[in-house]
Amino acid sequence: MKWISGWLLLLSISVEVWSVPIDRNAAQQVPKEEVQEENMDTGLYYDRYLREVIEVLETDPHFREKLQTANTEDIKNGRLSKELDLVSHHVRTRLDELKRQEVSRLRMLLKAKLDIHFYQSMDHASLLKQFEHLDPHNQNTFEAKDLELLISTATKDLENYDAERHEEFKRYEMLKEHERREYLKSLDQEKREKEEKRMQELKEKHRQHPKVNAPGSVDQLREVWEETDGLDPQEFNPKTFFKLHDTNEDGVLDEQELEALFTKELEKVYDPKNEEDDMMEMEEERLRMREHVMKNVDANKDRLVSLEEFLKSTEKKEFSNPKEWETLENKPVYTEEELQRFEAELRDKEEELKRRAETLLQEQELLRERGKALEAQRREYQQVTILPWRSLSYII
Repeated sequence: MKWISGWLLLLSISVEVWSVPIDRNAAQQVPKEEVQEENMDTGLYYDRYLREVIEVLETDPHFREKLQTANTEDIKNGRLSKELDLVSHHVRTRLDELKRQEVSRLRMLLKAKLDIHFYQSMDHASLLKQFEHLDPHNQNTFEAKDLELLISTATKDLENYDAERHEEFKRYEMLKEHERREYLKSLDQEKREKEEKRMQELKEKHRQHPKVNAPGSVDQLREVWEETDGLDPQEFNPKTFFKLHDTNEDGVLDEQELEALFTKELEKVYDPKNEEDDMMEMEEERLRMREHVMKNVDANKDRLVSLEEFLKSTEKKEFSNPKEWETLENKPVYTEEELQRFEAELRDKEEELKRRAETLLQEQELLRERGKALEAQRREYQQVTILPWRSLSYII
């Protein structure tokens, strides 16, 4: 499992965020071999398939050795995929089985999706082409092309993941503003003015927070060193700090470990108990902080921070004298024009839902009328068949 984590670290963006205070005594008491690695969820819809393929490949000694010595470019450019031809027959058989299971899973997803939209038939081979992480033309065996597609698709999807999260947050904020405006419209003038005043007071209250240190700056790291690690800020040592927060001891700080460093700063601005603080905004702020640090520190753009990169970043001017960090309340995530387009989109969707609802009501009414007609025919048929028997019985 060690090399699985290594490979996923080269590709993945962790969507789970947590910060665990460091307990040195506990760390000394737990034998190293008993430390369990965290299973990072990449957030991809084919995450399980990706993991299972890697697990099976790592059971092959030859491929495991190649993976151990591979660098980021070897993985991204598909060079590693060519080694698939040299793995054992048992491994290839297991990979074939995994691919058939994944194809079957995707077929079930497609069927469920199409059933919702009332499609009666479908061409699985054509529809499978929309899934880029496997070869749809060969649905039975796992080939080098499948490994290449899986790696390239995962790399592309994960690189786009941050942008998608930003877009989701923007839509969330626009929906929140849309609902706020609609709510105010529903009030009379007196209540509206009172509610607007209350909302403005909450906004101002949210702005009243301690200064937020620039992420990755000496002030920010010293604060973690003192308050989280419990060490003397005057004895701050970047190398020691790095080793303390490389929690899985793999020699790099991944995005998950970096984001854990920002918890103290975020707590200055956000409190889940406060009405004025939005936890969705807090996670967007955390993402912005991590991107800022990666941009300034991750020299080779492999989404990992090595000790060498970290130490070099502490020599830069920005480390000791950074620009003031602007929190989200000072950086609007959308324009008024974007909001208007979003609201127009909402209206279009609402109209479409109304049309569908009307169509369903019409179909329901038609079915009801057909049911009545069938019931009338059934009764008429019963009368036609039963009356002659009654007449015959009367004669007898």
